[in-house]
Amino acid sequence: MRLIPRPEKISATSPNQTASASVKVGPVADATSHLFVRYSVFKWGGGGLTDPLRILVVEDQAILAMELEHVLTEAGHFVVGCAMDAVEAAAMAERFPPDVALVDINLRDGSTGPLIARGLIERYEAAVVFLTANPEQIPDGFSGAIGAVTKPFDDQTIRAVVAFAARFRKERLTDHPPSRLRLAPWLREPPPRLPKH
Repeated sequence: MRLIPRPEKISATSPNQTASASVKVGPVADATSHLFVRYSVFKWGGGGLTDPLRILVVEDQAILAMELEHVLTEAGHFVVGCAMDAVEAAAMAERFPPDVALVDINLRDGSTGPLIARGLIERYEAAVVFLTANPEQIPDGFSGAIGAVTKPFDDQTIRAVVAFAARFRKERLTDHPPSRLRLAPWLREPPPRLPKH
């Protein structure tokens, strides 16, 4: 899959201008050397957003990962990468820390989704949502994830779930979750102090 870097320096004079970052196209010289970097352009304020999110997609079905990347980019977000296993997810997150991560449970290296979720939450305070065809495999406590969406899903669901995750990450609000999002039990009855995200 592709690795899309977060631009180091952004130049735009107003929130509605397009900000672009030139990135040399070629193999990344580290543990993700089989991945490729590409040029990325995004727009602030596109799709009603004031701050585009950095989103990591962790999905081993290449076509679904590309579709998610397309939907998220069209919504004005910045997809930092599409990982197929725990090693790729860790490398991408280390390089470009995500605000939100969409994580499948079963990946190329087994049922590592919950482990990946826990790491992204603890290390980067990412808001994590599971996307899975096997909701019965979600561990108790959701490994700190804020919820889960059962496959298949549509573009509107993904946009709504990401907006909910962004609002939770910024304001810790859990009211009005999208209808297809199964909230984590710890969010329905939060402890006195919410875990860091």
